[in-house]
Amino acid sequence: MGEGEKRNGPGVSRLLRAALCSISGLQAAWRGEAAFRQEVIMVAVLAPLGMWLGENGVERALLVASLVLVPVVELLNSAVEAVVDRIGSEHHPLSGRAKDLGSAAVLMTLVLTFLVWGLVLWH
Repeated sequence: MGEGEKRNGPGVSRLLRAALCSISGLQAAWRGEAAFRQEVIMVAVLAPLGMWLGENGVERALLVASLVLVPVVELLNSAVEAVVDRIGSEHHPLSGRAKDLGSAAVLMTLVLTFLVWGLVLWH
């Protein structure tokens, strides 16, 4: 039995606890992160449009997946920010750098989404 199994338990009970933690994380992001709420709303509005505009399964998958990737990266960015904030409130160059890098990841994901939508819909 590995260390993870000792700590989290085997099989289905571990998966259930992991799912509950994930739901808790989504709820915390929805309550505390305005950018996450905006991005989820963007997905809710544009995903059906992507399903309609895509001419085949690959195009539909690209359009919708690129949208879903934005809030996923936002969750990771928020996690980095939470850890940095937990460490301390005093300014440190590495803390600012970590937050800037997380923000840059979100920006790059948005650029990717616009690029995918532009390329799929322009033909």
